[in-house]
Amino acid sequence: MCSPTRHNIYTGLYPVKSGAWPNHTRAYPHVKSIVHHLKPLGYRVTQTGKTHINPPEVFPFENFGGGKNPDMQYIDRLFAETAKGGKPFCLFACSNEPHSPWNKGDASAYPPAKVKLPPYIVDTMRVREDFSKYLAEITYYDSQVGEIMTLLDKHGLADNTLVMVVSEQGNAFPFAKWTCYDHGLQSAMIVRWPGKVKAGTTTDAMVEYVDVTPTFIDVAGGEPLAPVDGRSFLPVLRGESETHKEHVFGIMTTRGITNGTDTYAIRSVRDARYKLILNLNHQSKFTNACTKSPAFQSMVAKAEAGDATARRLVHAYQHRPAVELYDMRMDSLELANIAGQTGTEKHITRLRGKLEVWMKSQGDQGVETELKASERQGAKRRNKKNTLKK
Repeated sequence: MCSPTRHNIYTGLYPVKSGAWPNHTRAYPHVKSIVHHLKPLGYRVTQTGKTHINPPEVFPFENFGGGKNPDMQYIDRLFAETAKGGKPFCLFACSNEPHSPWNKGDASAYPPAKVKLPPYIVDTMRVREDFSKYLAEITYYDSQVGEIMTLLDKHGLADNTLVMVVSEQGNAFPFAKWTCYDHGLQSAMIVRWPGKVKAGTTTDAMVEYVDVTPTFIDVAGGEPLAPVDGRSFLPVLRGESETHKEHVFGIMTTRGITNGTDTYAIRSVRDARYKLILNLNHQSKFTNACTKSPAFQSMVAKAEAGDATARRLVHAYQHRPAVELYDMRMDSLELANIAGQTGTEKHITRLRGKLEVWMKSQGDQGVETELKASERQGAKRRNKKNTLKK
């Protein structure tokens, strides 16, 4: 989800520990960000484009914001100053894409009738039209990356710059953004670093957003000035290791989301084989901006018209069981919940133990933490009652 993810990246801390777990959130004042870690190492630490982070004293970037997308003129000047002998830089060029509404790029390049929808999305023409626009906006985002690469080449910096491309969350269709399914938690990550990262290589190593800041600190030759939850994956980038973490974790709260269920606490943990999701307030009906969209309403209409697949998917999205378990090796799309099947209890027990230890380390009390989520938002967002929907 937008704001918590960006706080994760910049602080190296998981959401509850940093204070930034709902959307439209802010970190605790004592939290240190990548600016504090890299500036003493001689780096200019700067940012342009989408922000969605607070408070300013935790994120004292040299340049901050300036719109929803990167300012290419500013980036051009920054690169020029570096090329003339200035300090090395750590730049976050932050795009708003592909964030809905999808209104950037050429959707005609992706005819709705020809797009391939994931099997967890109900197939309707309105969904296809939206998915076409979504793909077009990804292409627009790709062009922004291309502009920055061109500027690096222009100033002779490309061969000595580590470039990392990552998105803030998955797509805004059902079973993705605003959930703890992998299509919401996962992002593609592309890294270019001539002479250090071998071109064309891929890895299945499990890396988290909180690992980005520790990795940049490691690349710069430093150590974190304050404790962080993440750890450097530089050995993976260099091809020295094929693995990074044995377990990765997820957290989701609907408080602060447009049309979100008042309190719907979701926590997850996965290893290389299995994924456990706990829906701590599963009795509630799950709602968010997605369920209010015309695309989702077209799915509902198809379900009400008698389509069995649509009926199953619409119900599964809004009515979750308390426990979900997925075999990620056999079912990477998380289509079949195997919790309750013979032989799965041992995996649930093992992963639940890992998740509970992690939650305790974060000060995460589950539903109680969700009820406090509005305290971590701006005043305009604190208009929902701290009551648990039944």
